[in-house]
Amino acid sequence: MPLVPVHHGVVLNADKIDLVRAGRTLLDRVSMTVLTGEHWALIGPNGAGKSTLLGILGAYAHPTRGTAEILGHRLGRVNVHELRTLIGQVNPRHPLESARTVREIVLTGATGTIELVPRWTPSEAERSRADELIALMGLTARADARWPHLSQGERGRALIARALMPDPPLLLLDEPATGLDLAARERLLAAIDVLRANRPDLTTVLVTHHLEELPTSTSHAMLLRDGAVLASGPADRVLTTELVSACFDHPVTITRANGRWSATAGH
Repeated sequence: MPLVPVHHGVVLNADKIDLVRAGRTLLDRVSMTVLTGEHWALIGPNGAGKSTLLGILGAYAHPTRGTAEILGHRLGRVNVHELRTLIGQVNPRHPLESARTVREIVLTGATGTIELVPRWTPSEAERSRADELIALMGLTARADARWPHLSQGERGRALIARALMPDPPLLLLDEPATGLDLAARERLLAAIDVLRANRPDLTTVLVTHHLEELPTSTSHAMLLRDGAVLASGPADRVLTTELVSACFDHPVTITRANGRWSATAGH
């Protein structure tokens, strides 16, 4: 039988997790609880442990100490390959090597593969879902465009559509706005906001080190510094001038206007 979520409202639960590699502590007693429909941001300077923590939440790494439960399944007691099928994962460094179209790339989300599976034919329902997701991400006009001809922003939106093909309850986004120009970033963030509004039961975790890359729908935030949690909770209580300055060890002023955050140097 395929694995099913048994989270009862708690989608992610990390309890005092450490991750030690080659004698170096990458995560230090990190705890977090993420509920259905919450949209978390993991924020901190380079090397703070954001992507490392996301790797555990995506079932690609196990903590050295502590416990991590994902959709009700505890790491170490579950088949991680089956668990990953319940998680949508978006990595801007997607290792696609062939010149597939946007539609083909999105359809690979149905098989959980990078390339199209030989002799696999998508069902009519899968084709229809792919087209719906392509439209949701604002890519209908580019559905037949091929990967090498897509802009970085178009690639990012195509990969979000791909991650949503299996209708996962959890979506993880690792620095989705990396390398985007201003217009592409705004289109991507708007698409994420639309997605979250259309799927109130979807839970997301997004990694970034730029507050300007946070969608307006961000509900919660965690500040990480040197692998430890500096602050965690509702976004407006965490993303303050004092806490963000401490996190980056640099004086900044945090403001929020029209739902979007920004940081400027100095207090």
